[in-house]
Amino acid sequence: MRDNKTSKPAQEYDGNFGKTMLYHSFFHEETLRLIKAVNPRPETWLDAGCGTGILVSKALNFFADTHFVMMDPSAAMLDIAKEKFAGRENMKLSYVLAGTEEADFPTENFDVITAILAHHYFNKSTRQKATANCLAMLKKGGTYVTFETILPSSDQGIKIGLERWKTAIIKNGKDAAAAEQHISRFGTELLPITAMEHIELLHKVGFSVVEILWASGVQMGFYAIK
Repeated sequence: MRDNKTSKPAQEYDGNFGKTMLYHSFFHEETLRLIKAVNPRPETWLDAGCGTGILVSKALNFFADTHFVMMDPSAAMLDIAKEKFAGRENMKLSYVLAGTEEADFPTENFDVITAILAHHYFNKSTRQKATANCLAMLKKGGTYVTFETILPSSDQGIKIGLERWKTAIIKNGKDAAAAEQHISRFGTELLPITAMEHIELLHKVGFSVVEILWASGVQMGFYAIK
């Protein structure tokens, strides 16, 4: 029985995330490059769906004075994150057990909010609520970054995208059965929307700037500014 929404138990997450989400480390690198360009000295940063704290562990190398709030709906993931940062009391770190769809922070509280592979588990109405919450929690001029699995715009595109994804998973070390099991989550546990729907959603909830940050296969990154 899984203790989080990913395909692996929390204890196995760090060792497997790069096999199924092929560019996960790249998502982090692109996010950090973007924030350095937009706001090199953010005071507060919410990492929603933080998992085991991988992004924050990298961000601390560049934003040591930033107060990071790590939020995740999985207690098991947060426990691992807390272990990872044990002994680093000099860092400004907080932990919150919640998802963005239920987040209850004061409005205009954060300079940066990241949601890396966190919202593609939501149906459309819950995703809109989570995204609107992120907008509300950002300070004016704050930056929101999200990466997600996306839905190609045609049946043929979906078929090709999933086949490419499955082939890459196997090349990265998964056996064929495990790769097939992971791909089977598309449309059942993973509930992607199209790139255009992502852009429309970010505009609809009220972001003033909406841009595509990165794209490959059935994975895309977006950033938006309040």
